[in-house]
Amino acid sequence: MQSRWPPVLWIGYSMCVGVMGTALASPLYPIYQAAWKLRPSDITHIFVLYMCGVLVSLLFLGRLTQRFGFLPILRAGLIVMTTGVVVSALAWNVPSFMVARMLIGLASGMITTSASVGMVQASPGKDPRRIAALTTVAMTLGFGIGPLLGGVMAQWVPHPLLTAYIPTTLMGALAIYALFQLRAEPVAKPLDEHDPQATIDNTRSLAGWMPKMTFPPARGRRQFWLASMGAFSAFGMFSLYSSLAPSFMKELVPWSGPAVSGLSIAMILFLSSAFQYAVRNLKTKSVVLTSETALALCNVLLMLTIWTGEAWLFIAAVLVTSFGHGLANVGGMGVVAKLTAPAERAGLLSSYLIIGYMGTIVPIMAVGWLADHLGLNQALIIFCSAMALMNLVICAMVWRTKELPAAN
Repeated sequence: MQSRWPPVLWIGYSMCVGVMGTALASPLYPIYQAAWKLRPSDITHIFVLYMCGVLVSLLFLGRLTQRFGFLPILRAGLIVMTTGVVVSALAWNVPSFMVARMLIGLASGMITTSASVGMVQASPGKDPRRIAALTTVAMTLGFGIGPLLGGVMAQWVPHPLLTAYIPTTLMGALAIYALFQLRAEPVAKPLDEHDPQATIDNTRSLAGWMPKMTFPPARGRRQFWLASMGAFSAFGMFSLYSSLAPSFMKELVPWSGPAVSGLSIAMILFLSSAFQYAVRNLKTKSVVLTSETALALCNVLLMLTIWTGEAWLFIAAVLVTSFGHGLANVGGMGVVAKLTAPAERAGLLSSYLIIGYMGTIVPIMAVGWLADHLGLNQALIIFCSAMALMNLVICAMVWRTKELPAAN
């Protein structure tokens, strides 16, 4: 395109803007709760519906990039994402807002997969580690800036349920315009599907659209499931902050509001990214052990916050959560890398992420149901107790498991 920015930066910008909409609504949930008289379970159902959209996208739409190329899918994902943000701004009740969140979830999976491929294809000959780092930065910035921007807008700008979505909508429109200025690379023609030797692109048949799970080899099955359950608990803790933290913060800490809750969610992501970079060269077993210990501790700190109402305990819980979240991601990715060659990694990585994403659905639905029947604080005590116990059990099992050697 005729621009001072090279294509890789426009793709990175599009990825950043595309994922901004995913957590943008998190600091706004208390406002929705007050305006629409919602119960805690209603908030968790809205959040879970978004995560279901992400899972559907990863399971059923993941191979579209292979068939059509990354650029058309990235364009479509940005259009769907921006549409979801606009519908969120115009939502008048829970069903309309759920439609918006479902659209955003579907778009999120399309954007992350296609943009990740696009970052590599737009940087031929460049250091793959540098491209991977740039991709991570773009995603982390988007996930973190979304709730931070939404919280700041909601704190100080009138009509927050409308105005908080305006910056992301405008940035999404710019990203869509920029992507349509880029020239799509021709996609390799698939092999003849009637040829029994054909091995690529069967997305034209029904089988090509069906989800496919890949399981680990026997030599690393125990390590894989332990690392995946670590991701389950880490994703569950982050989702608790994203869905219900804005509601319980106003009861637990002396300062609250959309800006504070948005900042807490953003800080978890920003610090998690920094911790991931810091421990990238440590042994996988040590990383997983440390992550499970930190995740158990953050649950204890959150329970202490509920009992005492001390703000410094909540700050400590956020810091330890980000540490455990970051190390759980590094440990899980390390196990997947050790169990697979690069060409085989995508399938096992998808299975790992699906298990992790289930942590954003099952525990959060449970805590929402408990909050309706027992009260939010009691539900959080039960949630934190169960998660801490699970982390300690995983930690003990990891301690008794040998370090996994790298793949040959």
